[in-house]
Amino acid sequence: MEVILKQKPKGPIVISGFPGIGMVGAIAAEFLIQHLATKQVGKIILDKNPALVAIHEGKLIEPLSIYYSSKYNIVVIHSILAVPGTEWQMAEALLSICKTLNAKELVSVEGVGSATEGTEGGRTFYYSNFTAKEKALDKQKVAKLKEGIIMGPTSAILMKAGSLPVTCFFAETHDAMPDSKAAAQIIRALDTYLGLNVDYKPLLQLAAKFEEKLRNIMTQSKQAEDLRDKKQMSYVG
Repeated sequence: MEVILKQKPKGPIVISGFPGIGMVGAIAAEFLIQHLATKQVGKIILDKNPALVAIHEGKLIEPLSIYYSSKYNIVVIHSILAVPGTEWQMAEALLSICKTLNAKELVSVEGVGSATEGTEGGRTFYYSNFTAKEKALDKQKVAKLKEGIIMGPTSAILMKAGSLPVTCFFAETHDAMPDSKAAAQIIRALDTYLGLNVDYKPLLQLAAKFEEKLRNIMTQSKQAEDLRDKKQMSYVG
């Protein structure tokens, strides 16, 4: 594992967006990167991740990139690949970044499957390991997650966070493919929580654009992996 930081802002809030169900976290992180006028300040290289990058509109898209907004003092960790078996490494990388930057808080955003079959979803939940944060969240129209199972990097982060405040936002989704509407719910919750002054009118339109971008990257990544596997099989055969 290697964390590369070209800039080390002091005391930021760190927001991580993992693909997960509906690619909600990745879409929300992509929106924040654009809306907050961030610049890339680093990247994370996990040795368990496949050696794979994407090219979109002539630009290199790395699997795990780090962006910074000086206006809001926010660091955004953007992930476009979810590789089983890398959850602990991912958690270690994020917690290492938080320690290096003396982060005030780590905010994790992602989608969660609806617990009720047949509902349209649309609900947003939060969980925080820090009581003081709960008081602020209780003033928002976001329900506290009281029962449920948290999996993936977020689970590993919560188990290893120690004294670092960690707040998680989960948006309900039924969609196995990228869900921009659920990502919009996350952005609305973050807007109130962090005071980002998001213009909601273009939100869904922009989120849909990011959804299409991620959908294309996912398709191309799958095709590249299938081609790699076929080549490996031909060598063996």
